[in-house]
Amino acid sequence: MTDPEAMADDLDALIDGLDYLPGHFHLEMQLNFEPCAPAPSRPRDLKLQRERLRQELELAAAGQKAALCHLLGALAFHLEELGEARERFLQVAREDPGNLNAWANLAHVYGRLGQEQEEEACAARLAGLMGLDEDPEAAGDSQLRAARCLAEQGYAHGFDVGDASPEERAQVLVAGIALYDKAISYGKQIPQEEKRSWYFTMATLFIRLDGIFLELGHEDHKRLPAFNRTLALLRQVLKSSDPLHQALAWCYLGMLLERKDTFSTTPMGIHDYGYSGTDPLDCFGKAIEIAKDQPPILNRLAKIFHFLGKQDMAIGTCNMALDVLRDPELNWQAYCTRAKIHIRAYLHDLERAKLGLGGIPDRTHLTFAKADLEEVVKVCPGLRTYLDISQVYYLMGVDAVKELLAVDEAALNQALVFLAKASEMELGATLPELQLLRGKCLRVQGEEANAAACFKRAVELDEAGSGHTEGFGCLLETLLAQWSQAQLSDGELGCEVDIWLRLAQDKYPAARLRQELQRVWRGHTEEVLGLARALVVQGRPALVRLLFETMELEGERAATLRGRRAFSF
Repeated sequence: MTDPEAMADDLDALIDGLDYLPGHFHLEMQLNFEPCAPAPSRPRDLKLQRERLRQELELAAAGQKAALCHLLGALAFHLEELGEARERFLQVAREDPGNLNAWANLAHVYGRLGQEQEEEACAARLAGLMGLDEDPEAAGDSQLRAARCLAEQGYAHGFDVGDASPEERAQVLVAGIALYDKAISYGKQIPQEEKRSWYFTMATLFIRLDGIFLELGHEDHKRLPAFNRTLALLRQVLKSSDPLHQALAWCYLGMLLERKDTFSTTPMGIHDYGYSGTDPLDCFGKAIEIAKDQPPILNRLAKIFHFLGKQDMAIGTCNMALDVLRDPELNWQAYCTRAKIHIRAYLHDLERAKLGLGGIPDRTHLTFAKADLEEVVKVCPGLRTYLDISQVYYLMGVDAVKELLAVDEAALNQALVFLAKASEMELGATLPELQLLRGKCLRVQGEEANAAACFKRAVELDEAGSGHTEGFGCLLETLLAQWSQAQLSDGELGCEVDIWLRLAQDKYPAARLRQELQRVWRGHTEEVLGLARALVVQGRPALVRLLFETMELEGERAATLRGRRAFSF
């Protein structure tokens, strides 16, 4: 009988000798790492990513469907939905019996299921396809299989899930690009059009990587190689026959040309590839022209324009998509994107009004957003649509200056109705933004105790390291309101603030928490001073110390902060 330890050593030696390893479960992505601490938000994040990938699958090119199925299978596996994972991988194996990742992933799933016979059969099939056994299957195609295997793995790195620092996210993107480079070295016989789809995904990863470099403030010499290579890749994608890739390549080229001003001197790639006199707006125009009769592509472009802050262009693109296909059941994305643009425009003006930089925001934005979202809710309601329309009704129900006065009780009640529908959905109870919005509705209606409960739940649901401190700020304001109305005693207020401040200190970055406390201090100075006195009497100095730090910062930097607020906004 063969020694099991010797067999294991032989297997380890074989794996170490391979230039690549099929499958997705060994990839160094946050998706495959076990959280260091309990992460209650992980299932929610996995499910939200799965919904996004299902939408992506509807528009994906034929060559990318297998890569997306692998990702969907991996997400199902990490959600402990092993039957769903097996079916996703089997689907790929049926459509492409030579797909290496399918057999490797199936072997992994069968191993978790304890089905050793099926696991061994998948491993044997994989070995044959890779040319590792005595009777390899069509060994001449092994290079092609290896190339597609590596490309599918590289594609997965663009859809990682999990908490990560900018540096860690950059590492994942770099790893994905490296896998594509290796795929290209194997894929000499890959059809040109398929290779252009790889170039497109590589360009997408490079653009995201450059965005992280900008966020981290990297110098030109760190960014230039990737920037110039992205231009070269997009130049190849522009030759594609796929209108989606061609349109998005023009759009991405416009984005890069706009970024050239972030360098101290124009990157040489712009001159090398013939883009010296190219206007970014011309690139965006060519993208729209290619997509003019295809609503799915127009919708994708509209989302990018919205993300870039080009709201007029985004609205126009949505309108083009709706001119081609008006049915909200078939073209709900255009209605939703147009509504988001109107909501963002209103919130932009509202923030300016709060800072004293503008007048009352134009509420017709809310009217337009409401009309679009109601069309969608009728035919294909979903969690995100319920949240968006709830936000619209909330904004219609409160004053357009401080969001503290009810001006339309019916609108606030309608917001609460839609929030109740959202909370009934699978992921509704896991979203902090739902609890935050519900608390804000209840606070304006005078239900401070119920509002405080919602804000507490929002803080609990926020992920560690989150910069979204509004829930904690609203909770603190609501507790102060209850105290000033004699609904809470000094002792009860001190106990509540002490508990939730400690949780906030553990959860939010110190700088963001300080900014939130500054906001509360400026808006509720008398109440905060009363709170500080009560906390000193009770022997709870933690918040008092933070407040003194805030006051010192206010005194030293008041003018600077005002300037920064206006600029950053």
